[in-house]
Formats: sequence, structure tokens, C-alpha cells
Amino acid sequence: MSGTKLYEGKAKILFTTDDPNILLSRYKDDATAFNALKKGTIANKGEMNCAIASHIFQYLEKQGLATHFIQQVSPNEMQVSAVQILPIEVVVRNIAAGSICKRLGLPQGQELKQPLVEFFYKNDDLGDPLITDAHVAMLELATPEQVVQLKKLALDINHHLQAFFDRCSLILVDFKVEIGTDASGRLLLADEISPDTCRLWDKAIADPSDRIMDKDRFRQDLGNIAEAYQEVMKRVLAV
Repeated sequence: MSGTKLYEGKAKILFTTDDPNILLSRYKDDATAFNALKKGTIANKGEMNCAIASHIFQYLEKQGLATHFIQQVSPNEMQVSAVQILPIEVVVRNIAAGSICKRLGLPQGQELKQPLVEFFYKNDDLGDPLITDAHVAMLELATPEQVVQLKKLALDINHHLQAFFDRCSLILVDFKVEIGTDASGRLLLADEISPDTCRLWDKAIADPSDRIMDKDRFRQDLGNIAEAYQEVMKRVLAV
């Protein structure tokens, strides 16, 4: 049973439980883009993303990566370890898409020679700006040791997710993760891994619009959004 609502974000609500070290994360059907300037609803998104994230968290745990996931307790709810989220969004890019194309003039779909790790300041009022290691240090968002750990963890997650999604016949273009610290100071992968936080392209489709299987369908008004999420869930749960 859920207790007091601690926090409500764009995609999830966090509740207390009887154990102060365990929270309940409830996934919502709400969809937002462009720092919540665009809002909508995707039918059954909460249940689909919860199922996808639960499965992927368990896969990553088996690969030796620590996550906040404990167990899925309902179609749209999971128990997670209570963590203090670092105010840094960590993005890993394998293929140029989205904001990096605008910032650096890269053509959409260009494969990067090696995965690129970027940090963004988690601050909605500022539009989550891109930041460097020096900014992280200046703002005291993380220690130098944590910055090194964040980059390594991000690349490890990317390595395993690329292999996983390849088995799903999906290309992992890029993804965003949030990392938190538990009571002992250990870094844990938190938030979610889903079509909300990953760019996923269908390996079998060449058309730039038709191959999109993630929230870009909502951002770009491409239609068939719920159907794309449903297909991703079907493939993920089959692996």
C-alpha cells in the first residue's frame, strides 16, 4: 500500500511505504516534451513503461549494475530503494539525434565513432542546460570521484543496453539516466529505462519517421504512439 506522496514528476509519483528505505513509484500515462511545454496522454503508458523498466532493471542487475529497483507490485507500480537523486541528467549518445544535431550541426542519424557522455543540469526553470565537469564542480552537484563513476556507469549501462536492444531488433540511439545515492553513499541507477527516456529505432525499417519507436513520436506528432510503446514492450518482455 502506498503512503504519503513525496514527489510528483512529469511521468511518475513517489510515495512513502512502511519502510523508510523503500519507496513506491507509480508510473503515469501523462506525456510531456520540450520541458513540459507540450503535454498530452498516451494510453496505458504508465503500465507499459513500468513493465519495460522493471524488465530492464532486472536485466541490468544480472549484468552486475546496481539499480534502485526492488520489485514490480502492480501493473503501473514498483518498489524502489530510497535514493537522493543527483541533480544531473546523464545522456549517452551512440547516434546523432535531437538536440546535439542543433547544437553541433551534425546530420540526424550520423553514427558516432564512440559513445558520447553528456551532463545536463537537472533544473526545469533553466531548461536543463548542458554542463561540463567544471560546471559540476563549481555548482557542487557531485564530487570529482562521483563524476568519474557517473561516466563509467553510463558507459557500462550503454554497453549492456545496446546488446539488449539489439536482441529486440531495436537500435539504441541515445538515452537519459538519473543516478542517486543510497544511505551508504553508493551510486544506483534510478528513474526509469523506457521509450520515454531512450531513443529507439526499428532495425528493420529504413524510413526516418516510421522507424521511431519512442517518445519522439509524441514530440514530432508522428501518431501511433501507444502502438510503438506496445511493440517495444512486447519485444522487451520476450528477451
